[in-house]
Amino acid sequence: MKWGRSTVDTVCPLDCPDACSLEVTVENGKVLRIDGSQTHDATNGYICGKVRRFGERVYGDARIPHPLIREGGRNGELRKASWDDALGLIASRMESIRDEWSAEAILPFSYGGSNGLLTQDTTDARLFRQFGTSRLARTVCAMPTSTASQALYGKMPGVTYADYRYARLIIVWGANPSSSGIHLVPHIKAAQEAGAALVVIDPRRTNLAKQADIHLALKPGTDVVVALALHRFLFEQDRADEEFLSAHASGAERLRERAAEWTIDRAADVAGLDPELLEHVAEMYADISPAVIRCGWGLERNRNGGNAVLSVLALPTVAGKFGVRGGGYSMSNSGAWTHTPEDWIGVAEPDTRLVNMNHLGRALLDYRDPPVQMLFVYNCNPAVTMPNQNRVLEGLAREDLFTVVFDQVMTDTAALADVVLPATTFLESYDIVPSYGLSTMQLAKPAIDAVGEARPNVEVFAELGARLGLDANHDHATDVEALLEVTGAMPDEVASTLMDAGIVTASTGGAPIQFVDVTPGTPDGKVQLFPEALDHQTPAGLYRYQEDPTTDDYPLSLISAATDKTINSTLGELRRGPATLHMHPADAERRGLSTGDTVRMFNALGEVHCPLTLNPDMRRSTVGLPKGLWRMSTLNGSTANALVSDELTDIGGGAVFNDARVEVARVVTVALDSENVAEWTADSDEPVH
Repeated sequence: MKWGRSTVDTVCPLDCPDACSLEVTVENGKVLRIDGSQTHDATNGYICGKVRRFGERVYGDARIPHPLIREGGRNGELRKASWDDALGLIASRMESIRDEWSAEAILPFSYGGSNGLLTQDTTDARLFRQFGTSRLARTVCAMPTSTASQALYGKMPGVTYADYRYARLIIVWGANPSSSGIHLVPHIKAAQEAGAALVVIDPRRTNLAKQADIHLALKPGTDVVVALALHRFLFEQDRADEEFLSAHASGAERLRERAAEWTIDRAADVAGLDPELLEHVAEMYADISPAVIRCGWGLERNRNGGNAVLSVLALPTVAGKFGVRGGGYSMSNSGAWTHTPEDWIGVAEPDTRLVNMNHLGRALLDYRDPPVQMLFVYNCNPAVTMPNQNRVLEGLAREDLFTVVFDQVMTDTAALADVVLPATTFLESYDIVPSYGLSTMQLAKPAIDAVGEARPNVEVFAELGARLGLDANHDHATDVEALLEVTGAMPDEVASTLMDAGIVTASTGGAPIQFVDVTPGTPDGKVQLFPEALDHQTPAGLYRYQEDPTTDDYPLSLISAATDKTINSTLGELRRGPATLHMHPADAERRGLSTGDTVRMFNALGEVHCPLTLNPDMRRSTVGLPKGLWRMSTLNGSTANALVSDELTDIGGGAVFNDARVEVARVVTVALDSENVAEWTADSDEPVH
């Protein structure tokens, strides 16, 4: 441990487009303060409140100080163990499961949103591939968007933050940068000050929507019909850029055919919008250039999610908005880099069972030949983040399931595990962090020594592989060795700049102009407006709308949006008190509800008990409960995902979080005697518990 005060430059790897550069002040070996640094000009010295609080996770009561092993069966206690005992138990159990059931009975479970290039898909991938476990389709987020954008444009970087100030029209569609990606907001404001118009398309009246010229508060799941109505307007009003389409795209006529049924009036009726306002947005997009669309991930989380993204991202091609600074679209800039984990994993992916992570409940309870006998969880908290939460929890409670959780804090999933391993945070180990909102990559350096007995992912999976007699990780057993290996797979100039300066910009430049500096990465270099392969894979076909699942019994749409409190479920342990359900006052009045009431939100899958807040910024017939809640943040231990089906999106196999349809009723608490309390819902004669 070093004494005195010092500062360390590093980077935030948490699941946000910005990947902020950080200046961490350390005093006597402990984190004193976390600030934004000037290393990355986009960060410009300021960061979100979530990361400023990260020291509370590092030193909080929930931090896992040492390995733990459960004794006495599923209801037994977790006791302190040594790393040797914990890894020995895991290795022996993996071998016995392989011998009895086959290695496919082991399911590794992880998600990479808050990880750099070292903490996932290095030694972990080598271990599980070489051992022959089941594979995981990491589809809970971004798969519909990435599948759609890849089909349309291949790998093509988008408009970066700094170029938004050149746009004269900005459409923010399904994104809320005030909560995620805060460094885009100043550039949008600068554009507005220079005369740009701002349109926000979101069911909620977000902070940015309040500052917009137009807010289209559409019904969840109807983004696709709104986008198709804009396409129809462009084609029918002769505002499509036929010259650009002829030179740079294919499939325009097929798109035009599919969009033809979606008049402005019909789309407005389905989406619950004012048709005159929607037509005005269509006219603005046709008339104003440069125009940029910021396409977020919110619009993918429903049954029409992939088609919605496909329709939105196709708009700049049909309208001919490319070729100028501040024109085009932006979503993810991961395409700025050519390297992939396959460049350094070095072990071929086996042809073993592939499990969609959104089907975790099904996998744990229904899969046979072989059944899942071990769940190895890392970089993820599936007990609260996966759909159909009650089925997931039922599966995790299986007496015969052996669960390993490797995490920084005692999550809801870790509390159910048989073995718990303590992981380092990004302040305690090396990593490489690309930004998916910008075209930069940064070096993460440890600011402090590992807290307690925490170890980096690279080291733990390498040691476990050695115990299993696998040789794939022999030369990369530490995060420093893995760092050198991964940078060794990059172009020399990229690697040397990253290691010397701590930050490197992609060869496409910090602010490329689409169709000038970067072009589609499709096989023929053209935009594929109607990718035939996707049309055959999609239940209703491309550019089709699947009807709203609302019923008379469950008339309210549930949205679980990102907030300024957590990054997905990360930092959920720092929430104080129960989260509240947000509802429009008119919906509350119909149900006789008021702010502060304890309510029961329910459907056929489950129920959530929490306080109610009336919020006029909510769309009518839509309710909101925050994303990323832990079970302790509701009154009955269920989160919004208890009400979410594990059905999949139309494209990409993603989760349909925003397709949850619910009803809400008051919970009345009545004292029975001095020791017992019963609860009734306002619409039932039966006690809840």
